[in-house]
Amino acid sequence: MSPIKIGLLGFGTVGSGTLTVLLRNQEEIFRRAGRGIVVAMIAVRDTARAQKKMEQITRDHRCPVVSDPFLVVRNPDIEIVVELIGGTTIARELVLAAIAQGKHVVTANKALIALHGDEIFAAAQAAGVMVTFEAAVAGGVPIIKALREGLSANRIDAIVGIINGSTNFILSQMRERGLDFATVVQQAQELGYLEADPSFDIKGIDAAHKITIVSAIAFGVPMQFSKVHIEGIDQVHALDVRYAAQFGYRIK
Repeated sequence: MSPIKIGLLGFGTVGSGTLTVLLRNQEEIFRRAGRGIVVAMIAVRDTARAQKKMEQITRDHRCPVVSDPFLVVRNPDIEIVVELIGGTTIARELVLAAIAQGKHVVTANKALIALHGDEIFAAAQAAGVMVTFEAAVAGGVPIIKALREGLSANRIDAIVGIINGSTNFILSQMRERGLDFATVVQQAQELGYLEADPSFDIKGIDAAHKITIVSAIAFGVPMQFSKVHIEGIDQVHALDVRYAAQFGYRIK
C-alpha cells in the first residue's frame, strides 16, 4: 500500500521537527499503522532556507518546497495538510480550503481552534474529513484524546491544572529565588521559554485559548473564547508572592 502523503504549511522548529520524527520513526509508523507517511510538499516563505534545513535533516528525502501554501492545499496527491503557520487569518483560509478539497487537517494552532473551531469542525463534518488538534493544548500530553474518548462516559464537573509552562516557570522562579517579575521574564526569554513579545503568555491569552478548547470538549459546548475571563500574571509582584507564602499559599 502506498504511503500517505502529507503537506506541511510552515517549516520552522515544529515543521522541521515533524519531518525529523517521521523519518526517524518511519518503520515503526508502518508497523503500527499499516501504511507509511511521507512529507510530499512543504510551503514556507523562505524556500532556500527550508531547502538547507532539509539537507541538514536528511540527504535521502527530497520534496518540493514552495512559497505559495495554496499549492500544497490544492495538490491532489496530498491527503493530509499539517498547518504550522500559526495565527488566525491565513491559517483559517488554508485550513478551510484544505477541508473543501477533501483533505484531513492536523494543527497545533490553539488560537485558530479557540476562535474558529466551530466553523472549521462544521466544514470538516460536511466534507467528511477529520481535523485533529491534540498538540494545541498540552503538546505531547494526550489530553484531547483522553477527554473525547477515555472520559466520554464521565461527567466532568471542573478542570484544574497548569497549562502554560512559561508562566509556571516565571511564578516558580519568583517564589523559589525571590526575583522580581521583570528579571524572571528576561531570563525566560534568554532561555527560550518566552517569545520576544511575551504578551500571549504573561497576559493569559495562551492559557485562555487552551481553556476554551478543553472546556468545549469536556462540557460539550461550542468554542466560546469571547466568554473566557482572562487575567494574566503581568501584575503579580515579588511582594505578592512573599505575602502568599506567609499565608501558606502559592500563586499559580
